[in-house]
Amino acid sequence: MQAGAEGSGRVNRCCWKCSVTQLKKIFWGVAVVLGVCSSWSGSTQLAKLTFKKFDAPFTLTWFATNWNFLFFPLYYLGHVFKSAEKQSPKQRYRECCRFFGDNGLTLKVFFTKAAPFGVLWTLTNYLYLHAIKKINTTDVSVLFCCNKAFVFLLSWIVLRDRFMGVRIVAAIFAIAGIVMMTYADGFHSHSVIGIALVVGSASMSALYKVLFKLLLGSAKFGEAALFLSVLAVFNVLFVTCIPVILYFTKVEYWSSFDIIPWGNLCGFSILLLTFNILLNFGIAVTYPTLISLGIVLSVPVNAVVDHYTSEIVFNSVRVIAIVIIGLGFLLLLLPEEWDVWVIKLLTRLKVRKKEEIPEGNGDIASGLPNKSRRTRPSMSSFAH
Repeated sequence: MQAGAEGSGRVNRCCWKCSVTQLKKIFWGVAVVLGVCSSWSGSTQLAKLTFKKFDAPFTLTWFATNWNFLFFPLYYLGHVFKSAEKQSPKQRYRECCRFFGDNGLTLKVFFTKAAPFGVLWTLTNYLYLHAIKKINTTDVSVLFCCNKAFVFLLSWIVLRDRFMGVRIVAAIFAIAGIVMMTYADGFHSHSVIGIALVVGSASMSALYKVLFKLLLGSAKFGEAALFLSVLAVFNVLFVTCIPVILYFTKVEYWSSFDIIPWGNLCGFSILLLTFNILLNFGIAVTYPTLISLGIVLSVPVNAVVDHYTSEIVFNSVRVIAIVIIGLGFLLLLLPEEWDVWVIKLLTRLKVRKKEEIPEGNGDIASGLPNKSRRTRPSMSSFAH
């Protein structure tokens, strides 16, 4: 009995630890979801506000990408506070450089493995920001959610990932939503161009993710931080000339540097940096599915803001398109073995129902003899 009590105590302690760990993950998950939602929707709205004073989407993209350089320093600060075995910045840098190969971050590796992703990163952000100039932020945010469907399609074709019928349905929902969103504004030139820009941005984002998995595989936190900082270096060295050319050709021109809203530019860059930090490192404290929920939750936030700040019309076609794309996004969050879990759950429910029926019949049958046994003594005593 004492051994049984000790065993049950250990089980209770393990269950308590598991429940506390899960509660912590859920708590951090809620915090990360709110952070992702607020930073993504906030950066989108602030970009829309910035373009009223400073109409230069590529310059804003270049300026915000430079802030990626802070990824590795911020990671190293976290390493110093959290890790038991502290390393110098140089040692940590060399260790993270192994992600690029045995020789580390060489010039050849920089141009073959970092530069293509720098181009894709710039295109993704520039097309997204340019689309904000053409259409409202609600449509931009919901259409960008299609990138998850594009990731699945590219992974299925390029990486030979497992075929899943539910994800094909989600991809069909995404395509149908794009068509309906185009139809919602009556195929005007501005809306069609804006939708094409967002779809292009989502495609570049999907290509970035699939190529990263194909060429580099999976990265640890330090390696991911170093890679994102390297993208900032590429941006400074090779992309800086483009805003200069756009300025002198007056494609993106401003009369004086005094009129540049530096507060908006810095605020947008900080929000975008926060969003990328939570997106890349949030899995350390919570579930990846909860992080993805923050992106789709930014759609209703942008819709509420647009309702009060712009002349957006939420007709039936636009609402149905938003719902379809959101539903497709949620279907893509299902794990690969979701069908196996559902079958196991249904099997357990059937087994429980079968067990309950015989038990119920046994109780009724056993109740009759007991009743007759109780009545016999009374009958014999009455006879006397």
